[in-house]
Amino acid sequence: MKPFFDVQRIDHVVLRVRDLDCSVRFYGDVLGCPVERRREHLGLVHLRAGTSMIDLVCIDGTLGERGGAAAGREGRNLDHLCLRIEPFDEAALVAHLARFGVSPAGPAEINFGAEGDGLSLYFNDPDGNTIELKGASRPG
Repeated sequence: MKPFFDVQRIDHVVLRVRDLDCSVRFYGDVLGCPVERRREHLGLVHLRAGTSMIDLVCIDGTLGERGGAAAGREGRNLDHLCLRIEPFDEAALVAHLARFGVSPAGPAEINFGAEGDGLSLYFNDPDGNTIELKGASRPG
């Protein structure tokens, strides 16, 4: 049975991080996600990601300590976070990431997403979470 509502988009995703300031810099500088709001008493920073939000929670803060150990090689916060971007220019993206000491996991490849098949590039944030940058879908 279909619910009475329709899902419109992802509102926000919450990542537990070891170093809140480092992660705020990474998501701000590398991905262009500015700080929308800080809630110091919770160890939480809300970042704007287009029409959505990426929330960062420090693992030793009020909210973060509820989740146990931090993400790492043997455990993750989530499989990956995919951000739809425009334009998708692989060479420019690789050069941009390199300026921050970030290397993609491999060359861009075609993957399926909300808008269909399109190029995407994967890399990791400072806590080992996988980020996918995804371009527009390709026609038929």
